[in-house]
Amino acid sequence: MSFFERDYREIITKAVIGKGKKFTESTHTISPSHRPTSILGCWVINHIYNAKKKGDHVEVSGSYDINVWYSYNDNTKTEVVTERVSYCDHVKLAVKDDNCVHDEFEVIAKVVQQPNCLEANITGNGQKIVVEVEREFIVDVIGETKLCVKVDPHGCDNKGDYEYDLSSDDFSAIETDFLPSSSSSHDKKD
Repeated sequence: MSFFERDYREIITKAVIGKGKKFTESTHTISPSHRPTSILGCWVINHIYNAKKKGDHVEVSGSYDINVWYSYNDNTKTEVVTERVSYCDHVKLAVKDDNCVHDEFEVIAKVVQQPNCLEANITGNGQKIVVEVEREFIVDVIGETKLCVKVDPHGCDNKGDYEYDLSSDDFSAIETDFLPSSSSSHDKKD
C-alpha cells in the first residue's frame, strides 16, 4: 500500500460544477390592429422557460406574453393587444469544474428578475409599439466530480458523540396543563 492510498481517498460526489448569471434587456415590436394614440399600460405574463447545458454555457429558452393597453381613434377607444414572444439567452459559466466524471449534467435555472416591461412607446411612424423588457437568470450546473480528501491517521474523534438515555422520569416535570380550560376566569362574563 502506497503512502497516497493510506493518507488520501478519492470521493465521487454530486456538486455544483458551474455557475452563471445573466441580465438581459430586449426590445420587441408589437403590431396592434389599430393605429395607437397613446399607451395606457403594459405588462408581461405567462413566462415559461427551460435550460440546457451547451458547451461552456447554459442556454435558457422561453417565452412570455406581452400585453399592451393602448388608446386609438384620438383617445376615444381602447384595446389590449397581446403578443407571444420567444427568447434564447446564453448564460456563460463563470465558475467551472473540469474534474467531471461524465457528461451527464443537471441544470437548475432560477429567475432573479421575472420578465418585466421597462418602457412602451409608439414608433415614429405611429403604426407599431416598441416594448423594452428586462429579465435575469442565475444557473447552476450539477454533475459528478471527484474530490481528494486527506484521511486522519487517528480515525474519527467520537468524544463529541453522546448517547441520550431518556426515561419517563425526565418528562414528569413538563407542564401539560398550559391551555386554559373552558371554565377559566377570563372566559367568564361579568
